[in-house]
Amino acid sequence: MLTPDTKPDLSDRLFTDLDFSSGAVAAVSGGSDSTALLLLLKDHLDRAASGAKLLVVTIDHGLRPDSAVEARQVANFCAERGIMHRILAWRGDKPASGLPAAAREARYRLLAEAAGAEGIQLILTGHTADDQAETVLMRQARDDDGRGLAGMAPATLHDWRTWIVRPLLGIRRAALRDMLRHRKIGWIEDPTNRDSRFERPRVRAKLLAGEGERRIAEALARSQQAAFLRQDIGRRAAMLIDALADRPCAGLIRLDRDFAGQEDGEAAIYALRILLAAVGGVSFLADEARCAALFSRLRLGSLRATLSRTVVDARRTGIFLHRENRNLPVPAPPVDNRLWDNRLRISLKEGITLKDRPGDLVIAPLGPAAARRASPSEIPQSLARAALAAEPSLWSNGEHVDFTGDAGPRSISIDPVVAPFARFLPSFDLKPAAAIAALVGAPPLPAPPFLGHDGGRGWAKA
Repeated sequence: MLTPDTKPDLSDRLFTDLDFSSGAVAAVSGGSDSTALLLLLKDHLDRAASGAKLLVVTIDHGLRPDSAVEARQVANFCAERGIMHRILAWRGDKPASGLPAAAREARYRLLAEAAGAEGIQLILTGHTADDQAETVLMRQARDDDGRGLAGMAPATLHDWRTWIVRPLLGIRRAALRDMLRHRKIGWIEDPTNRDSRFERPRVRAKLLAGEGERRIAEALARSQQAAFLRQDIGRRAAMLIDALADRPCAGLIRLDRDFAGQEDGEAAIYALRILLAAVGGVSFLADEARCAALFSRLRLGSLRATLSRTVVDARRTGIFLHRENRNLPVPAPPVDNRLWDNRLRISLKEGITLKDRPGDLVIAPLGPAAARRASPSEIPQSLARAALAAEPSLWSNGEHVDFTGDAGPRSISIDPVVAPFARFLPSFDLKPAAAIAALVGAPPLPAPPFLGHDGGRGWAKA
């Protein structure tokens, strides 16, 4: 275990590879982990990057009577040290079930908004090795398919824009608390961490009971092995996508027939799971067992099947994938930064509003009639029409208008996203995500948050 005397070396080891050129947002609740993160980060920036902007953000979830008071305590702690601080509240109704997941989603959204407002591209959180072990044990109890056993990624891209980095994943909580005691700094104890109604506190209590240290060590070892395997199969799947997939027209993916005959069936099935989710606009990869069965059928010849909202049409000329033409979004006015069908992101130019535009401008599926007129002749017409019919289009007063037409929609753009990774992209999955992005025409990944932008050595640390 690390001792308080190692603190200066520790802070350099944790942060020296990070790119602070845009500054950093530190998520600080006032608990021991995030308080230690802030102090170690401040030490490092004072020594190595004194000009870097540092913003501390405390999220008041509004779930406990004392949350607002605790947020003010963090604000005072920062004010005493000359650190910029902001309190953001999670407002609105809270769900009756799935509260931890909803709170986590709201927390990251608010942190990303705060970072964006300051032009900062890096968020740091205080997740520790203890948190990592708990996460792995929770996922193991749910009979996870293996990907999730990698635990939390050292870095995660949020909304394809902002990097969330967890520099303390290799540090035990006890070491951080020893450091705080050595510096005579207290922390806030969140009673939610002992609330047995929630899964994580129950797992934490079991670890404190008997053989906890052994179980933590085993979970962390399992996490590292699972992370290695996930990165390796992702790399192999990306190679198959790069080599054997193309996009004949919007909404249509074609796989070479050789895809079904790959010797590396494991990587091919993994690639198929990602492709089906991306084409169908599904946030989770297609079911592994069903994908394996589908892959076996693809080896036998022609077929037509549907999985993860994606039609799979295997022909002599290739294996074609397109969004099935049902449960598509209803017509609605364009909204900035809104995901359409979880497949495409709508963007409005800054300062542009649509209220003064003629007619009722809406985004809706192109539909079969308009798709018939837009189908390229070099693609089998049934496939092109089916794919294009499920793609988004602008409509004004019931008439189809192009995104670059004369009806005034030049202020609107719509870009593909990689559905299973559009909201959260763990660093484990960078290679397949980049391969899919290139395939569907999504924006490229932003530069990694590590100096040198190699992405490999830094993310392998934890």
